[in-house]
Amino acid sequence: MKSRCALQGSLAHARFRPLAVACAAALLAITGMESASAQTTSGTPPTASTGTTTPVPQKAGDANTGDTSAASTRPVKKPEKTVTDMSQVVVTGISGSIASSMKTKEDSNNIVEAISAEDIGKLPDVSIADSLARVPGLATQRADGHANAISIRGLSPDFAGTTLDGREQATVGENRGVEYDQYPAELINGVTIYKTPDASLIGQGLSGTVDLHTINPLDLSKRTFVFNLRGAHNSNGSMNPGTGTGTSGHRASFSYVDQFFNHTLGIALGVSMVDQPIQERQYQAWWWSANNGTAGIDQNWGGPHTPGMPDNVISQEGMQLRAQSQKQKRNGVMAVVEWAPNDVYYSKLDMYYSTFSKRRYTNGAQWSSSPYDHVSYDNVQTAPGEPLPIVTSGTILGVAPILQNEYTREHDKLYSIGWNNKLYLGDWTLMADLSSSSARVKLHDAYLFSGLADGGFTSVDFDTPAAFGYPHFTPGVDLADPATMVFTDPGSPWSDPPGYGYNGRDEFDHQDDTIHAFRLQASRPLGWIFSDMDVGLAWSDRTKTKHADVYFAYLNGNGSTRETYQAHLSAPVDPAMLYRPTSLGYGGIDGILNYDVLGALYGGQFYRVQKNGQGDWSRNYTVEEKVPLAYVKFNLDTHLGSVPLRGNLGVQFVRTKQSSRALQTNGDALVGNISDGASYNNVLPSLNLVAEIGERQYLRLGLAKSMARGRIDDEKVATSAHVSQITNGPGAGQVLWSGSGGNPQLRPYVAVGTDLSWEKYFGKASYVAAAVFHKNLLNYIYKQTVLDYDFSNYTNDNPTLVPTSNIGSFTTPQNGTGGKMDGLELSGALEGGLLASALEGFGAQANFSLTNSSIPKSSISSIPGGPKTLPGLSRKVANLALFYERYGFSIRVAERYRSSFTGEAVALFDQLGYTKIRANRQTDLQLGYAFTDGSLNGLSLLLQVTNLTNSADSTVQVSTLANNAPLTRPLEYDTWGRTILFGINYKL
Repeated sequence: MKSRCALQGSLAHARFRPLAVACAAALLAITGMESASAQTTSGTPPTASTGTTTPVPQKAGDANTGDTSAASTRPVKKPEKTVTDMSQVVVTGISGSIASSMKTKEDSNNIVEAISAEDIGKLPDVSIADSLARVPGLATQRADGHANAISIRGLSPDFAGTTLDGREQATVGENRGVEYDQYPAELINGVTIYKTPDASLIGQGLSGTVDLHTINPLDLSKRTFVFNLRGAHNSNGSMNPGTGTGTSGHRASFSYVDQFFNHTLGIALGVSMVDQPIQERQYQAWWWSANNGTAGIDQNWGGPHTPGMPDNVISQEGMQLRAQSQKQKRNGVMAVVEWAPNDVYYSKLDMYYSTFSKRRYTNGAQWSSSPYDHVSYDNVQTAPGEPLPIVTSGTILGVAPILQNEYTREHDKLYSIGWNNKLYLGDWTLMADLSSSSARVKLHDAYLFSGLADGGFTSVDFDTPAAFGYPHFTPGVDLADPATMVFTDPGSPWSDPPGYGYNGRDEFDHQDDTIHAFRLQASRPLGWIFSDMDVGLAWSDRTKTKHADVYFAYLNGNGSTRETYQAHLSAPVDPAMLYRPTSLGYGGIDGILNYDVLGALYGGQFYRVQKNGQGDWSRNYTVEEKVPLAYVKFNLDTHLGSVPLRGNLGVQFVRTKQSSRALQTNGDALVGNISDGASYNNVLPSLNLVAEIGERQYLRLGLAKSMARGRIDDEKVATSAHVSQITNGPGAGQVLWSGSGGNPQLRPYVAVGTDLSWEKYFGKASYVAAAVFHKNLLNYIYKQTVLDYDFSNYTNDNPTLVPTSNIGSFTTPQNGTGGKMDGLELSGALEGGLLASALEGFGAQANFSLTNSSIPKSSISSIPGGPKTLPGLSRKVANLALFYERYGFSIRVAERYRSSFTGEAVALFDQLGYTKIRANRQTDLQLGYAFTDGSLNGLSLLLQVTNLTNSADSTVQVSTLANNAPLTRPLEYDTWGRTILFGINYKL
């Protein structure tokens, strides 16, 4: 009955506070009475984390500031996080790494997943994200062909928190989401993923929290050196000659760990260098629609009739093929100094610094085949499709080809330092932690247009797949011929004014993100059912500033205003700037014009004029968040009858003061400065219980209220607003405000969660687990139009119009209420030797998660037929890994799967719709051999292949035709090829 009461309280999410708290209190009171006599008669109860004790001096092993269990001169708990040795990658192997991760999971008082340093070292990873993708309930989002963001339980990366040694980290993106490719796997010693929080966990996310660990040099018994060198090759080939990107690269790392002064001073130093080529083949259908007939644009919207196109067939309205070549270089340095001079004082100073440089060259061909650009068709062929036949081949006449050559240079600097100090004073443990984190980004992006001289047209033969895959296009002109393709404005000649209005664009972005924080905590042992308690205070100040300057480029002799600009003015590319053609052969086009973009832009053929538009001004802003918080956590260690029961109970109080400074515009016109902000409080209670119901068999319950602040760029006050006079209708004659922008008064996502997990461990590296979870969303964020918005803080830049009222309509991110998320997770690992001696050395890991969600309203759910689910939610996530490791040989094949999820709402050609990112499956292979004796002892060879099957990233368009018939068609199809790495690892 007692357990049933606790479970009912957890599942009754609508009444979480009164029922859950009452049940938890009743359970604790009853177990407390039962345990009082048990503690008296049986002596010291088992510890809450490991069941073992260790003297205070060994408390130096407590590396993570987020794990601040009490310590005293009496035996104290061993820290929950097992910190291991990077150099054990070769020694312990794959099964050893699984066992190490399992121990962290088994010993924790929270529901967690873990990866040890051995695990990371044994996976074919480019970053930590690739290794995290193997964890139950986690999936990656790929960018540039590799994993760089993490989705926990199917939710988008926006909902996950990330810390380094318990400290929140600055980020290089405009959002809070950490890009994990900034953290070399070789320099991170372990990872813990908290699926249920506790009161002492700072920087928590709504879906979970990822905590990266640095090494503790005093945990090692001796001096250790580790060297790692691997060569890399991309299978897509070099597509943009002359850019220096190529297909080959390398990864190298060095780690040194040592101890001094009778093992009281430890030093660790790690250096990592990555030179990585990326070659991407991109294809995008601009949009799909029916041009002619009863379902067409001509009869429903009054658009132009398309000659040669059959009635009531679906065709592309435009396309682009792009070859993108990148060269990414990352250098990282990690240093740790650990000092435990006596039984009273412990200190750890850890520093991380990295630079990330990316050069990207994107050259592509595109054109419009929309009826509004007056194209015609010949010899059109179709294939069966829904709801109408699909145009698959034929000839397009009257095409204006557009070549866009783009250069992007990004340089990032990440810096993080933390200093953790502990004093052991009798029964009290005092902890002070100081930290600072910064991320600086400099971005330069430039592109130029080229096309046919004098606004010329050509024909294009096409053969496009009815489903997914690359097309085959044959233009009527040579797109790589510099005598044919010249600098010009190739935009639509049918628009008013014609063309794009410029010949190129040059942009400079600067972004700084800084977090300064400190944390104080006091811990001491308690009695009754509590082993100890933690009381803490923390404060952080985060400031993110972004600045963007945009210049438009014009050919010499051209004007830069609407009145003087000549769209068809053209000039040949300077021959000194030309490279060999860019290959688009995967799309049927042998080559397109390829040249030095910066050389041409600054070489005397163009002049630049600064012209920030509305979207550019909005990227000039500052957002600051000051967050003081306090918490108290009681660690439980008792019995429920004869069943050992441990866990924690606590509450965290969070005060947030957020503010923003930015620019107000009226369209593209700059009006002035604007500022705003808000303050709010959140109280976050949490309860974690772990019952050992059998030998190495556990039942876990987690109840918690959690929060995650929205996107930082949603909190900016940047806005465009204006007044206008109503000319007709009931409000005729009134002068009203309207506008759009960010919301500096935005409140965070808030959810009440219930987790129930069963785990059974056996053998050395085997377990099975099943978990269910529910989250009741009390607060979420989506974009909507507010009709009673107060514009009192805004400047009216039109003195001829006096607003009738300061109340108007404003489109902005807003908070919604309601919604829920439910899920199931299954996971396990099995050693083959447990089944039969013939299977010794074989093993398997597998996990599967199923998540459902619903929200009352969002920007996509408002679209007819749009899903009412959280954005970025993959309903199914699965991983499977099979491995063999014996006699020095190792092989591992791993596949990860993520089901489709909703992308962004889009509107094009008067059709309102959204994109859906299709399901993705990626397979990786690893082969290795480790020498275990003789002169080569410590040397291992490693062959790794990521994306073995060259799986594509693809999206679909979900919308309606002009007659409102539903339509789902392929939109994007991108591949990055396979990445092959071969190298050595050597440990001394």
